[in-house]
Amino acid sequence: MNNKPIIALDFPSEKDVVQFLKQFHEPLFVKIGMELYLQEGPSVVAKVKELGHDVFLDLKLHDIPNTVKSAMKGLARLGVDLVNVHAAGGINMMQGALEGLEAGTSPGQKRAALIAVTQLTSTTEQQIWDEQKIQVPLIESVLHYAKITKQAGLDGVVCSVHEAGLIGEACGDAFLRVTPGIRLAGGESHDQKRVATPDYARNNGSSLIVVGRAITNAQDPVSAYKTVVDLWEEK
Repeated sequence: MNNKPIIALDFPSEKDVVQFLKQFHEPLFVKIGMELYLQEGPSVVAKVKELGHDVFLDLKLHDIPNTVKSAMKGLARLGVDLVNVHAAGGINMMQGALEGLEAGTSPGQKRAALIAVTQLTSTTEQQIWDEQKIQVPLIESVLHYAKITKQAGLDGVVCSVHEAGLIGEACGDAFLRVTPGIRLAGGESHDQKRVATPDYARNNGSSLIVVGRAITNAQDPVSAYKTVVDLWEEK
């Protein structure tokens, strides 16, 4: 798995995805989320892999342990590079996800990295107090989820840039901190609340960044992607 910026392919169809990817002449790391996967199914993953790109399958599984284990066993057969669950499902569920992922991975094939969502980057501290009834600061909730994710044996978490450094200190630098909500300076934050630029993410503990509309909605997506790469890699 490479450490290139991950492009969120938030398109409604496989046709749109292929059309977008044809603009690039290099292997990419892309994210396929619920919108696209539920419209097109596993075939869109197969197509993107066929085109030579790494895939983060962002379905955020959250159910009883046995259901997640069985689902992850099936997803493992798709040959994706990164997949996730919700840490709120608990240690047993996360362990079940890992067991399913390992069981479904073909012999000789590398298992996909498995990470857990801590708190969505669209979530505010007021929301966790009012709607989730979590009576601690947001950062404490995120750190707690990161620690139980590591305890469950997973490879890392999804978090905001603003928590990545503290998670690295608590869980070790090898523990992945995948950070969505990445925008270019002056760009819109859309529905994200805890956002940052690629260079800020690089300097504040992110292992991988996820960039969506800053690239996919750009007039020149290839140029926008190169700008993100340069900021991320400090060129």
